[in-house]
Amino acid sequence: MTTTAAVARSKGRTVTRLGRADRSALGLWFWEIDRVLLLLVTILISIGLIAVAAAAPAAAQRYSGGDIIVSPLAYFWKQLFWVALGLPVMIGVSMLPTQVARRLALGGAAFFSVMLAFVPLIGIEKNGAMRWIGVGIGQFQPSEFLKPLFVVAVAWILSLKSQDRALPVMSITGGLTAIIAVLLMMQPDFGQTIIYGTVWMAMLMIAGMPMRVMGFLAGGGSVGIVAAYFLYPVATTRINNFLFSSGDTYQVDQAHATITAGGLFGTGPGGGERKFHLPEAHTDYIFSVIGEEFGLIACILVAAIFVAITVRVFVKLLDEEDPFLVLASAGLVSQFTVQAFINIAVNIGIAPSKGMTLPFISYGGSSMIALSIGFGLLLAFTRRNPYLKRSPYVVKWSGR
Repeated sequence: MTTTAAVARSKGRTVTRLGRADRSALGLWFWEIDRVLLLLVTILISIGLIAVAAAAPAAAQRYSGGDIIVSPLAYFWKQLFWVALGLPVMIGVSMLPTQVARRLALGGAAFFSVMLAFVPLIGIEKNGAMRWIGVGIGQFQPSEFLKPLFVVAVAWILSLKSQDRALPVMSITGGLTAIIAVLLMMQPDFGQTIIYGTVWMAMLMIAGMPMRVMGFLAGGGSVGIVAAYFLYPVATTRINNFLFSSGDTYQVDQAHATITAGGLFGTGPGGGERKFHLPEAHTDYIFSVIGEEFGLIACILVAAIFVAITVRVFVKLLDEEDPFLVLASAGLVSQFTVQAFINIAVNIGIAPSKGMTLPFISYGGSSMIALSIGFGLLLAFTRRNPYLKRSPYVVKWSGR
């Protein structure tokens, strides 16, 4: 007997399963969602909880002082709370229809852009940087929430080129990116500035901008980095420390010593000792903690999951014909992956320190909720009706 929801009776119990004919919101979501992507991000979040638990004692020791004693697992319990809050957010966003998700993202991008502009005026300073805004007993980082929403906004503007070729989409999106970059560098946050710029250029390339334009932008970006080295003290210090080992190289040295201390298979959970010398074991340098306690094999596995997510999304987009969905999905996964590999590059010593967290693995409330929103949008934009027959070829569009 076929019903909307298949009902199985076993030993007096009734178990309701979602059938393919189920037209409820949950039923549609279950059959349309990319369950492989959902599984991969769930694995990442699980690894993140284990890694934060491993790094929590080191962080607690660092931030315990005077009469304030931080519990060894305090950061783990806090992260568990943020995960419990973030997962429903991700699932809820992933259930939104494309048009609704796009509209909410555009409104959110406008709101958090304003919040970013207010950071220099009402922000809270931590570790020499002003990146947070206080709200009651908590605080949030506008740039974290803006990242995925900025990607959707840029994707929407670039996709309008397919409707009106006269629209100066590159100039509009370039102006928006430049404004955000200036606001970020005022905080200062050089690492986030690089992510915004890199993702914008990647999306231009995906949108089909001519190679001569991309070459010009790449050259301009190189000139910008050189100019930042000479004119922007934060960039000068970090590049000097990285290239010439001048000044304070403590963070880089400790990260290298920690990530290599465990060898291939690690010291085992709780067995790490080098992590207690890391300045930010639970956030910026959590990848090094994974290396020490779970080994370089575990580090390779984490990197492979990020690669798998990226490949999965781009393969899924091969038969997508909607310019907005292609640009938004590609931009979101690019932003996610670029951030991950900047963090990994810093931890293994092939990039200067940037204060960048590892997505879904590093500790942080703003980061977890913002990433949940971003990945929820990615899941929403990659949802597919399994019965919808798509064109066997890709419909191409161009900004030329």
